[in-house]
Amino acid sequence: MLEHMARTRSLPQRRADRAPATPVPSNGSAQDLIGDAIGHAILFGIIALLFQSRIPLYLGAFIFLTDGGRIESALARIGIRLEPATIGEDIVKRSAFWFGWFAFLAAVKGSAAAWLAPWLPPGEPWSFLACIALLLAVVEALTALAMRRALPHLGVEISPNGVAWTTIQLAMAIGAPALLVLLGFH
Repeated sequence: MLEHMARTRSLPQRRADRAPATPVPSNGSAQDLIGDAIGHAILFGIIALLFQSRIPLYLGAFIFLTDGGRIESALARIGIRLEPATIGEDIVKRSAFWFGWFAFLAAVKGSAAAWLAPWLPPGEPWSFLACIALLLAVVEALTALAMRRALPHLGVEISPNGVAWTTIQLAMAIGAPALLVLLGFH
């Protein structure tokens, strides 16, 4: 027992005054977040007044609430850290994007053209929209994971912030709702 205690004392001890090894990412304080929200509200509010429509307000809320960096910093503030380039990070960020996108489309359904309104998602069963958003986020995260793993073996390198990656995501963002409409989920 004494030998064990002597060995543990000889090991370097963790000190409370040292900084943590992995700092939590901080993208600003709560005042920055509130200032950003007020800035978005003012900008899109002015645009809404100019066009005499609520759609710019909905678009501003969609852009503000589905920003991946803002989601990550909000989660970091409450102690949840997302690992970069993992499937969990993709699912969290993309499910917020897809749910926000469906909520935006459901909100503008009344203002849409007559030929477009039947193609937009219904406004009521929000749990159904959340399930579809989660399903699409999982499919998109698995696709991104497959691309991250398969493309280097093929000798192709695409940056997640590059034009090719964004083009693939845009094709998925347009193709997935179109596929749902073609399958009859309208």
